[in-house]
Amino acid sequence: MTYRVIQWSTGNVGARALRSIIARPELELVGVWVSSAAKAGKDAGELAGLSREVGVTATTDADALLALRPDCIVHTAMADDRLMEAVEDLKRFLRAGINVVSSSPVFLQYPYGTLPDEAIAPIVEAAEEGGASLWVNGIDPGWANDWLPLLLSSGSERIDRVICSEIMDYSTYDNPKVVFDIMGFGSELDELPMLLQPGVLTLAWGSVIRQLAAALDIELDSVTQHFERLPATGKLTVGDRTIAPGTAAALRFQIHGIRGGREVLTLEHVTRLHPDLAPEWPQPAGKGCYRVEIKGDPDYQLDLQLYSNGDHALAGVIGTAARLVSAVPAVVEARPGLLTATDLPLTTGRGLVS
Repeated sequence: MTYRVIQWSTGNVGARALRSIIARPELELVGVWVSSAAKAGKDAGELAGLSREVGVTATTDADALLALRPDCIVHTAMADDRLMEAVEDLKRFLRAGINVVSSSPVFLQYPYGTLPDEAIAPIVEAAEEGGASLWVNGIDPGWANDWLPLLLSSGSERIDRVICSEIMDYSTYDNPKVVFDIMGFGSELDELPMLLQPGVLTLAWGSVIRQLAAALDIELDSVTQHFERLPATGKLTVGDRTIAPGTAAALRFQIHGIRGGREVLTLEHVTRLHPDLAPEWPQPAGKGCYRVEIKGDPDYQLDLQLYSNGDHALAGVIGTAARLVSAVPAVVEARPGLLTATDLPLTTGRGLVS
């Protein structure tokens, strides 16, 4: 069966999702939405960075694309600074009877226990009204801290604690808005960026903890957050920005699921702009990794290293995009509603072996 797909946005993740859609034999690209007039009219092959045209041109006309009645929209538009607008976009797609796989807003990957019921209900109602499904995922939050730890847990006799970590150097991550505006790198240490405002960490990554708890049948007493920032010890250059000594250049945050007074589930990010910073913090395998640790019997530690042309940051972007595209057939065939990782069957890179 062939599934008709629209790619919604062509930024970092969107361009790689576009490449994945074009590469998959079971998917037919029928449209591309872009936010800028400069990209409108360009062929999808050019926007995907390919050396060939594919015969589908981008447009800013959302109504025309929805009128095509695709089976699925791969939605990768930036939502960190426009959360409510992004939710309204998703609801619009669903009411139109179009299934959606999306990289954001990330709290929708498992909103239960993180968002109030009255915030979840309108999304579910839109899906049921249109008879369509929504699945939000990626790599983190996503398969690095849902399917990876859950698969590993199946080989346990006893589980005392699960820790999922992203340990990365972000100096090559090509998203200045995220790195500087949202995460606050390069700012004064007493200036809290958007990410570190009260409750934001548990809103974004508390969903990871809640999903693991549900899948492992753990009733949590609370979900807590903690963060620590360290300054640059010398001048750093990140893209076209200069990070001054004394400004934020390393960030470690943790979200804990607490039961019986102890941390049983932990989501951790250890982010540096230079590998020499914070040597006492956890160190990655290779240049950057996603790490899953299960304390129990037996103890497990899984380090997932990832590279694309030697760049771990680009590899993470590709892993986010490809994960969404891989799930399109399963999401189209799923029941209407808001789906989570545990609702889907195993999805693979079918058709991609060269």
